[in-house]
Amino acid sequence: MANEQKQNLPSEGQSYVTYEQDSNKKRPLLKNCLKAFVIGGLICVIGQAIMMFYIYFFDFTEKTASNPMVATLIFITMLLTGFGFYNQFGQFAGAGTAVPVTGFANAVISSAIEHRTEGFILGVGTNMLKLAGPVIVYGVFSAFIIALIKTLLIKGGVI
Repeated sequence: MANEQKQNLPSEGQSYVTYEQDSNKKRPLLKNCLKAFVIGGLICVIGQAIMMFYIYFFDFTEKTASNPMVATLIFITMLLTGFGFYNQFGQFAGAGTAVPVTGFANAVISSAIEHRTEGFILGVGTNMLKLAGPVIVYGVFSAFIIALIKTLLIKGGVI
């Protein structure tokens, strides 16, 4: 047992940085990037298919079909997260599932599921909004600043 522990420790001449680099597994960066690209693109293709469904069957325009498409993707993510499939999918795909709106939806729903034992208000509501709140505030504030800049440019005659 003592020999096993001694083998895991850095030798006297080896620096900690070298020891750490030798101990860490090398990650297949190119493979992970390719999986993230393909899965993220697949999620976008599914979103486009849902959007075309709304345009074809419900007479939405391209502009108006995007909102129900996003809501549908969030709903599908919520179901997949609730049944435990999305986390496995996310483990395989990596950043490909984290970047689209589905990653945000998964994070919010996972937080709600994790804290459901604490009650609906203090558990689900507050913990779900710990993640969603700052993102929503940042989005609204950024949109306000962009709209303010655009308005000033229009009033100034630049645009």
